[in-house]
Amino acid sequence: MAAMWSKLKKSLGLKLFSQPPQTSESPVMPQRPSDLSAGEISESSSQSMPSRSSSALSRFSRSFSTKSSKKTCAICLGNLKTGQGQAIFTAECSHSFHFSCIADSVRHGNRVCPNCRSKWKDIPFQFPTSNGGPQHNGTGRARVSPYRGPPEHHQANVPRNLPASSPPCPEPLHFSDDEPLPTITTDPSSPTSGAHSHAVKVMAFPEAPAIAASESVSTFAVLVGVRAPPLLDDVRHLERAPIDLVTVLDVSGSMSGSKLALLKCAVRFVIQNLGPSDRLSIVTFSSGARRIFPLRRMSDSGREDATRAINSLSSYGGTNIVEGLKKGVRVLEERHEQNPVQSIILLSDGRDTYNYNSNNHHNSSQNQSSSNPRRVLEYLNLLPISICSWNEEARDEARLPTIPVHAFGFGSDHDSTAMHAISDASGGTFSFIESVGILQDAFARCIGGLLSVVAQELRLTVRSISSDVCIGSIPSGKYVSEISEDGQQGVINVGDLYADEEKEFLVYLSIARCLSAVDEGRVEKTLLLDLLCSYKDTVSKEMVQVDGRRVEIRRPKVLSPADVVVSLEVDRQRNRLLVAEGISEAQEMAEMGNLVGAQAVLANRRSTLLSSASAQAGDGLCNWLEAELIEIRERMANMELYEHTGRAYVLSGLSSHSWQRATTRGDMTTQIVGLSGGGNSGFTGYDTPSMVTMVSKSQNLSLTNPAVQVRQLSKSCSLPPSHE
Repeated sequence: MAAMWSKLKKSLGLKLFSQPPQTSESPVMPQRPSDLSAGEISESSSQSMPSRSSSALSRFSRSFSTKSSKKTCAICLGNLKTGQGQAIFTAECSHSFHFSCIADSVRHGNRVCPNCRSKWKDIPFQFPTSNGGPQHNGTGRARVSPYRGPPEHHQANVPRNLPASSPPCPEPLHFSDDEPLPTITTDPSSPTSGAHSHAVKVMAFPEAPAIAASESVSTFAVLVGVRAPPLLDDVRHLERAPIDLVTVLDVSGSMSGSKLALLKCAVRFVIQNLGPSDRLSIVTFSSGARRIFPLRRMSDSGREDATRAINSLSSYGGTNIVEGLKKGVRVLEERHEQNPVQSIILLSDGRDTYNYNSNNHHNSSQNQSSSNPRRVLEYLNLLPISICSWNEEARDEARLPTIPVHAFGFGSDHDSTAMHAISDASGGTFSFIESVGILQDAFARCIGGLLSVVAQELRLTVRSISSDVCIGSIPSGKYVSEISEDGQQGVINVGDLYADEEKEFLVYLSIARCLSAVDEGRVEKTLLLDLLCSYKDTVSKEMVQVDGRRVEIRRPKVLSPADVVVSLEVDRQRNRLLVAEGISEAQEMAEMGNLVGAQAVLANRRSTLLSSASAQAGDGLCNWLEAELIEIRERMANMELYEHTGRAYVLSGLSSHSWQRATTRGDMTTQIVGLSGGGNSGFTGYDTPSMVTMVSKSQNLSLTNPAVQVRQLSKSCSLPPSHE
């Protein structure tokens, strides 16, 4: 083969492979191939060669392509037989090359096939091998082509001092290269300028309309809540807050095959549904982590470049979730400008093989070993403080806002305990993607909420009006609440609200006897609470104050039958808390191996639920809660089943109840029942209309797009265990 190559070079002449000397008439050639696109390099090179040599090279190329491209590498002319110790890369045009040969060619800017000259979409990239050890960022990652972007962005994204032999656009030391936000001007006469056309609504329902004047009650419940306004279809992008979104994606070896293909489809769906004011960055992790796409606006060109970056992904290496999150956090912390909403989407199908003690890998139940509370806390301490909201003092000192991480556990082998703990600590949600075909739908549900934020920094304040009324407790889930002034005031920090989203809380009061009504024999009223809501409007960027209704009850000497009727709104909320607390108690028992006790707790909560007034009235939320209890009991039938899917299902449900926000559990298509009426009685699973619309869009796309038919074939199949 070497002799053949030598003869060909002699017959074609050495001038064929050299650049002719430049004259004053000849065009000026660039000094570095990376300064031109692949097409420009090919065209410029061909123009600089004599026509005789070009035609000879063309004949040689065609002859070589037809005779030996399937057996030999067109770059080194070496044998392409497998099993010879060299990796082989096969392009979408079906031509194959040694991976090291074609990666070196691509590294110098060549993105077309040396045989047929077709332009590649998915190109190989070889990371430098100078950094030894799996903990270094330069090794053990997925082989991806680094983002270059359109020509107009090359100057801003490529450091000036890069040598010619360096890979195009390496990861910068600081992620301050975010694309500037657009300048938005609004017409003062436009109905969408200034204050929002609809304000957040405040609601309140006392447990009963009256308490006997001679009685004192220690735990009288008042339901307080807020409901966000809807989004109008014709001004959808103007009424919501734009987002800075970072996807942190697992591309380890266990993600190979259909998992990676479905992940690409899901992220492409996210890309296509982001607005021009939204920005997206993509971080991948395996043994290390790398930002493969900077924080860019999702304009037409931004979507194309982001899609190109996603299409280039391939799977390789171990699983280092901590490094992936650290890099994702850096993208948001080091940006020059900030959109009002920021969030991280984390997806992984495995356990962090780099940040747990090695002796855990010999445990018969790795997932169970990672559920130890002390070990979970140690793991969370490895993460940046901006996604660990419990460390308020350190975060306030660094002046960093909390970045919510919406975690997605993919398949049965992921570490649901760690993923749930990460989302819980950051203020995000945890979803369990059990079936291989619902990944895109799960992402759709998440961004359906994130892309509909209409209120921010929302605080709900309840204040006692009477000295005879004292605020005792506010079970607010994961939302921070505080009672001050000796029980005279309570505050619930809700934060962001999605369009049409509701948050409901029970406020328990102690109410003293009404002595004046007893002595004088007349019906009086006891003033209970004043409600006040404040939030930042996403359109006007101004703080809005909403005065809620005043809550009061009658104090007759003798109660009538109507006075003892329990409010269904309060009863429904009690049932939700009852079931959530029961699931949490059962989960703790299951972790200790007491599945019999766990099932007994679930059965008892179901019995109490069914005997409640709202369940007897056929309330939709109660029906959904009953179905959830039944499903969890089935997944706790034995320890093997619990560890396989039960733990992840339970933790995803607890995440949903804690934040009163929808998550994906198991097969998502069974969760959306439809919308009718208002409040949680009208729909299940905390889904908002924007979430339902986005999921429906995803499902319709899956049915009409032949490229994703694999999702339909495997929709009911559980993911196979990985052998990482």
